[in-house]
Amino acid sequence: MAQAMASMTGLRGSSQAVLEGSLQLSGSTRLNVNGNGRLAMTRSGLTIRAQQVAEPETSRRAVLGLVAAGLASGSFVQAVLAEAKPIKLGPPPPPSGGLPGTLNSDEARDLDLPLKDRFFIQPLTPVQAAQRAKESAKEIVGVKEFIAKKAWPYVQMDLRLRAEYLRFDLNTVIAAKPKEEKKFLKDLTGKLFQDISNLDHAAKIKSTPEAEKYYAETVSSLNNVLAKLG
Repeated sequence: MAQAMASMTGLRGSSQAVLEGSLQLSGSTRLNVNGNGRLAMTRSGLTIRAQQVAEPETSRRAVLGLVAAGLASGSFVQAVLAEAKPIKLGPPPPPSGGLPGTLNSDEARDLDLPLKDRFFIQPLTPVQAAQRAKESAKEIVGVKEFIAKKAWPYVQMDLRLRAEYLRFDLNTVIAAKPKEEKKFLKDLTGKLFQDISNLDHAAKIKSTPEAEKYYAETVSSLNNVLAKLG
């Protein structure tokens, strides 16, 4: 009997130690054992009160931060507006050539102009057109380098680009010539552009012999035309 009582007393003591140890680690609830064997439970409200105090403090800081940011941005906007300078707007420019350097793009979009006048190439005087025609001729002569390298796409691109300028400028020059010279110049330019077309076809089929043949004919025709331009 005495051994049984001792065992129960030891069990109660070990149970109390386990409960106290485990609950002390959590720090939120504690069990106390009185002398008569009754358990008393006490709860701590420290953590709850701390959270109730911390949440309003955090909210106040957030509100103050937003107010400060709003004031700073408002001051910046006021400073920018204070330095702004008014821009005086004038009437719209004419549809074609109203602004310097815009005639190229204006003509193509001006629906009031005749279709034959809506070019994407800037019209030049006969003297200026003759000068640009000579520059285009130099570019066409320069495709020999691409023919030697068999860079056929570059041959075609250079020929087609410069031929368009050359055709437009030669027409400008011929239009300003006397009537007795126009037919002869038109015949020369017709042969020139036929040779250029043959050279373009040779590049298209990637034929080196034909490209060299029509290149020589193109250069000869160019020289004949440029000699008559003066």
